[in-house]
Amino acid sequence: MSARLPTTTDFPPQLHLTIIPPSPTSLRPSNVLIFLHGLGDTSEPFTKFGKQLKLPETVCISLQAPTPLPFDLGGFHWGDGITFNQATGQMDLDGGFKKAIRMIKLDVIEQTIIKKCGYRCREVVVFGLGQGGMAAIATALSIHEELGGVISVGGPLPQSHSLKYGASTPLLLLGSSSNTAITHTALERLRLAFTCVEDHTWQRSGDCMPMDYNEMLPIMAFFARRLRSRQGVPEGSIEVG
Repeated sequence: MSARLPTTTDFPPQLHLTIIPPSPTSLRPSNVLIFLHGLGDTSEPFTKFGKQLKLPETVCISLQAPTPLPFDLGGFHWGDGITFNQATGQMDLDGGFKKAIRMIKLDVIEQTIIKKCGYRCREVVVFGLGQGGMAAIATALSIHEELGGVISVGGPLPQSHSLKYGASTPLLLLGSSSNTAITHTALERLRLAFTCVEDHTWQRSGDCMPMDYNEMLPIMAFFARRLRSRQGVPEGSIEVG
């Protein structure tokens, strides 16, 4: 089955997502890049980010978390529930990810991107911010095959997720030098879970999206290594190896 561009009607109707076609749009996508936003956000910022990237042969899907925050706070979250950090009084990023994993793994990746649209796991990359990064990592560890990669900005492996060793999916981990969720302990735990972990530390406070060209370089280099291209490959050719 030849891979095709996904449409919103391919996905379960309860999912809120935006599809950003590749640039130029005449090219058939060879990759799928899934965006998972941070705690309390929506799919809109990553929709804009996907349009700005203009990645060739790559369709971007900005997926919105299924559950709205309580107390009319606005925004959505990926957790099974809401918990609060007793020390800080802030919402804990790790609220369990069973519902999110089921949605991302089954509804989005396996049942739609792979089964309906004809892609393989190796052609799927998941990019998450904060709590979205945690959901991306937990999902990758729940899929037995190698994904194209996971990029997590400020999102460690959830403590609520059981540690599995030696996943083959490459992981790019990005965090800040202070006020970050990517602690030494979190990094060591990820190095046990994944066989290939590349980490970069930004010299600033707080885990947020890259702010300049230099901070984007590791992400673009990861895309260059992991996103596939079929330009110049005859239609119907079979990949070997």
